[in-house]
Amino acid sequence: MAKILKIYPDNPQENLINEVIKTLNNGGLIIYPSDTIYALGCNIFDIKAMEKLAQIKKQKLEKSKFSIICNDLSHLSDFTKPIDTSVFRFLKSHLPGPFTFILEANKSLPLAYKGHKTIGIRVPDHSIPQLIVEKLGHPIASTSIRDDDEILEYSTDPELIAEKYDHLVDIVIDSGYGDNIASTIVDLTSGEPEIIRQGKGEI
Repeated sequence: MAKILKIYPDNPQENLINEVIKTLNNGGLIIYPSDTIYALGCNIFDIKAMEKLAQIKKQKLEKSKFSIICNDLSHLSDFTKPIDTSVFRFLKSHLPGPFTFILEANKSLPLAYKGHKTIGIRVPDHSIPQLIVEKLGHPIASTSIRDDDEILEYSTDPELIAEKYDHLVDIVIDSGYGDNIASTIVDLTSGEPEIIRQGKGEI
């Protein structure tokens, strides 16, 4: 059964964040809030956790396109090819924020991403995922939580999310109601921004 931790962005309790970190380091899956919607996350370097994430999404891991959640842009060179100064400035002017930026991947990607030509980078404007990544010491893999409801595309109520994913994840972070608009996906692989999906973020 998933453990529900009530953690709020204005005053995240360190002991609860540490519990989340321990779970991620032990291969656990978490549900966490962001500046857009609630999302599923795991340790990007734990292949078994990544496989579980893919199973929940009913996907094969090698076909999955999980975003990489960072707390700032310092991890970019770990996952992406060198980027132009103009692209970096563009990223810096929009992050943290409700965007997923598609960039060319390098050959040093974690095992679960091997063979991927591109990678989606997120830096949410939300203290909880930022703190998790900072304390973990590296980014996490992430995918959004969709709702079965035909009208409401994304789940917003953490209690209902906890019920649905009770036996699939280890921790659900309850930070109050989430948003129901996903991030804006922007492809930067050509050097010029191309909007793939219009979401919460405005370019």
